[in-house]
Formats: sequence, C-alpha cells, structure tokens
Amino acid sequence: MTSIAVIPGSFDPVTLGHIDIITRGANIFDHVIVSVLNNQKKQPLFSVEERIALIAEATNTLGNVEVDSFNGLLIDYVKEKKANTIIKGLRAVSDFEYELQMAAINRKLDDSIETFFMMTNHNYSYLSSSIVKEVAKYGAPIDDLVPDIVEKALISKFAK
Repeated sequence: MTSIAVIPGSFDPVTLGHIDIITRGANIFDHVIVSVLNNQKKQPLFSVEERIALIAEATNTLGNVEVDSFNGLLIDYVKEKKANTIIKGLRAVSDFEYELQMAAINRKLDDSIETFFMMTNHNYSYLSSSIVKEVAKYGAPIDDLVPDIVEKALISKFAK
C-alpha cells in the first residue's frame, strides 16, 4: 500500500522551516501532498496560485511531492486524495496545544486517518511566515529564512 501524506497550511509564504518538514516528510512517505489552505478569513500577502507556484519551485527537486490547494474541512480533502496521514510541523508547546485539538477532531471525523507530528529543526523553531513578512517588509535580510524564489517574491511585493 502506498503511504500518502498531506501537509496542510497557509504557507504565506513558505519558509525554510516548512521546506524542512516537507523534505523530511518526503523521506518517510511514498507521496506527499503539500496543500495550501484557501482561508477566506485571512488577508494573505500572496494569492493561493502564487503560494502554490512558490512551493512547487522550492520543492522541485523532491520527486514525490505534489502541491495543491483546498477549501473546507481538511479531513474531507485528505479522504478525497486517498491519503492516510496528515503531517503537522510543531515549533513550540503552543503549536502542540492547537494541533492536538485539530488532530482529535479529525480523528473523531475519520479514525482511519492518522496525524503525524514532526518537531521542527531547532534552527527554525522561531520561524513563522508572519515573522518573515514583517522582517522582509522593512528590508532586513531574509536569505536564511526562506528559499531564494520566496526571497525574490517578497522583495518584489514590498517594493510596490
């Protein structure tokens, strides 16, 4: 049986912390689907299409990674994709508290789908998309926080 995992998130933008989790997930699972949540409540810097393109470019050397997007309940999307695992990256205890609640409700909705928690590399434990955007907005260096393609996209967005 092929193991298929979904890594959901807003990825606005994708960071090196995200790339670390995606890469490590790709080393464990046969197929990984990185899926951008289209959250109507948030005002993202990048469109869903832009985020998909940035992630696809940043992961193009990983042959078993696909990039997609979804609306609605994650568990419905995971079932639609015939995946059996959700991968969630954790940076801190605060992440765990929230993600534990999400894993519990997903398990209640479908107990055949597992949630796989992966601790972030300590080099990225402080890193979030929000922090990256704030740093980039003021022109500080971000080359060690995001893939090159994302750095260029952020510089372009904030130059306007």
